[in-house]
This record gives sequence, structure tokens and C-alpha cells, in this order.
Amino acid sequence: MEIEQATTQRRVWDLPVRLMHWGLALSVLGAWVTRELEGDWFAWHTRFGYAVLLLVTTRIVWGFVGTRYARFKDFVRGPRAILAYLRAERSGSAAPVTGHNPLGALMILALLGLLLTQSVLGLFANDQVLEAGPLYGYVEGATSDRLTTLHKQLFDLVVVAIAVHVGAALFYLWVRRENLILPMITGRKPGSLLSPAAEGISRSRTLLASAILAVLGALLWWVVATAPEASLFAF
Repeated sequence: MEIEQATTQRRVWDLPVRLMHWGLALSVLGAWVTRELEGDWFAWHTRFGYAVLLLVTTRIVWGFVGTRYARFKDFVRGPRAILAYLRAERSGSAAPVTGHNPLGALMILALLGLLLTQSVLGLFANDQVLEAGPLYGYVEGATSDRLTTLHKQLFDLVVVAIAVHVGAALFYLWVRRENLILPMITGRKPGSLLSPAAEGISRSRTLLASAILAVLGALLWWVVATAPEASLFAF
């Protein structure tokens, strides 16, 4: 029975969820690197910011219309369920959860909220030298400066959240002997990580996710294209 459970696998994470997960990781890394490098990297920083915004908003929509385990209603739980899961974790009696566990759900919501806020703030920010975000023209210079400060400060929280997220994945891998990283690559979870009578998803619905991304991308393009021209240093 144990051998059967170990060899049994179910597809849990659809392709769009996996691509958005790793796409966000690369986009956040790219946005950070292009702000730290010397030289004129602002255009690339902006492009990575667009990618973060599009991936986050697509993931939020996917949380309502995506496959079973990608939907918020499958993994977002209230305080009682979270506390019960915490107690079970401390006692070592927590049952396997096929999708995201209640603690993982909190981290997902936190990361999505932080990255959404961070990317939106970046649209109105400026580098306080020569460059400005695409929606700078909608706000006063002083307002943009304040939003720029928030944009920089919030990144520290983003880094902390990412560190906690990665640390939790490594904790489960090294201490609990549960590999939560590989399923986010292959989409499949072994039987030992599945709840009793767990059902896998039959398809990824990639075409629908692509359509959502395309619509949101077109909307972002329109918002940027119709924004007032930024005059960062008008004399």
C-alpha cells in the first residue's frame, strides 16, 4: 500500500499556474537586477514591471476561472482552519493537502497583493533623474516622488515575503522530506503529498489562460498608450 501511494501521481498544477509562478520569479529578479546595474537600464526595468503586473493580474483572474487547485476557493481558508492546520503541523498530525495548504495560501495572497501594489506604484514612479513611469503624467511631481519612495520601501517587504516563501519550500524539502518544488515544475504530485481520494486535473486550459493574458496585455497597452506625456523636468 505504501509503495502504491509513493508511486501514484496526480496532475495538480496546470501549465498556466506553473508558467506564471516561474515567470513571476524571473520577472521580479529581472526588475531588481535592472535597477541595481549601472547604466541606462530603466527601459528594461519598466518591461519587467509590465511582466510582473500582467502575470499577477492574470493569476488573480485565474484564481476564479482556472483549474480546480488554482482557484482561490480551493485553498483560501478562514482563521479557524488556519489555526487548526498550525496545531496539526506542530503535533505532526497534519493531513496531506493536494493543493496549497492554508499557510501556503496566506503566502500566495501576500505575494500577489505585494507584487500587484509594487507594479502599480511603479507605473507612477520616477528615477528622480531623467526617467519616469508610463503613468507619471497623471500625477503631480511631488505625488510621484512619494509613490517612488513607497515603491522602493515596499520592495523590502517583497524580498522578505519571497525569502519566507523559499525558506518554507526548503523546510518542507529538507525537514519534512516533502518536495513541493518539483510538482511546480512537472505539475504532478506523488501520492504521499495527496489528500485521501484526491483527484487530478484532466487538462490545463492553457488557451483560456492565454486569452486572459492577451486581453489584460491589450488593456495595459491601451492605458499606457493613452496616458499623458510625462514631463519630468518641465521648466
